Amino acid sequence: MAIQLNNKTSAKPALDIGQRELLPKLSRRGKISSQDRKFFTEQLALLLETGNSLQPSLQALKSQMTKPAMIELLDQLMDDIEQGLQFSTALSRRPEVFSQTYINLIAASEEGGYMHEVLEQLLDMEQKREELQQIIFSALSYPVFLLLFALGVIVFILVVVFPKFADLFSDIADELPASTKFLMGASDVISQHWMTLGIGLALFFVAYHYWARTAAGIRQRDWAKLHWPLLNDVFPRIYLVNSLRVLSLSLGNGVNIIDSLHACRDVVNNRLYQQFIDDVEEHVERGEGMAGAFTESDFIPPLVAQMIKTGEDSANLPRVLQRVSEYYENELERKLRTLSKLAEPVMLLVMGAVVGIIVSSLILPIFKLSRAVA
Repeated sequence: MAIQLNNKTSAKPALDIGQRELLPKLSRRGKISSQDRKFFTEQLALLLETGNSLQPSLQALKSQMTKPAMIELLDQLMDDIEQGLQFSTALSRRPEVFSQTYINLIAASEEGGYMHEVLEQLLDMEQKREELQQIIFSALSYPVFLLLFALGVIVFILVVVFPKFADLFSDIADELPASTKFLMGASDVISQHWMTLGIGLALFFVAYHYWARTAAGIRQRDWAKLHWPLLNDVFPRIYLVNSLRVLSLSLGNGVNIIDSLHACRDVVNNRLYQQFIDDVEEHVERGEGMAGAFTESDFIPPLVAQMIKTGEDSANLPRVLQRVSEYYENELERKLRTLSKLAEPVMLLVMGAVVGIIVSSLILPIFKLSRAVA
């Protein structure tokens, strides 16, 4: 069964550049964070669930706010509603605060009369996204700490310890092991040219920063996330989980498939993956369904395409997408924890090997000196 392009409702059309220039802007009285938006969503859902209408709910919510930017936002939303605009339209006039997914789902709920339920679903989706970010941070933080600690120890030994042995080893310079000669040379370079090295390193990072913002740099970085070893086990899964979750929530609440796919672009910061979403959209517009595009992609697991085909054939696509996103979220969590556990002993072995080489490079020449004296 092919996906229909028109479901219960369609999201509001995107604003063009001219319209965006006319939008009321929030003043620089503090940035609205994701935590502010979560509080707004949670409290508004609670107020609507208890039987309050929208305008009194926004007024009550405003009375709880202490942050000037949030008070200003609520004033603008209430002004728009008083002028006859729908709530979703008012939200769409603040794209810096509310994503396209948020706007689409509110638009669908306005016709269905279940806005508080949609707000709870949006809150749940944002909480899951933050939990996934926390898992990623926790999995990477310790290996990164070990790496930085190891680099710090190596630099300290080369800058502080090795120069103290330079005069001692000068008498047996020709008999020094190759590792000692290399480390002594590295110590001399760092000690004597630290400013040049620091400036060169800073220039490298600045140049890389600007290159990474060019079209070629962005494309190369995005390609690496999808294809490089280890990275291709993590980033495609993150994009897949977030995009399928948005699709499931949007389709399940009556947003049409094209608008749902547009909303997926908001949650994926990778142009190649966004191009893949565009390919999915083209397949849908041709009446071929989503499964074909998922099958053709080289970074989407085959199981995903099979499950989506099952969901399309059974007319139960939102539920299937939800199950697939939950499966790959659990798989991603397991993979990250496994990689983190493997990284720790590997980093410790590398640190041990490096320290062993450094220590042996100091001890062996000392033994030679002691034998010469004897």
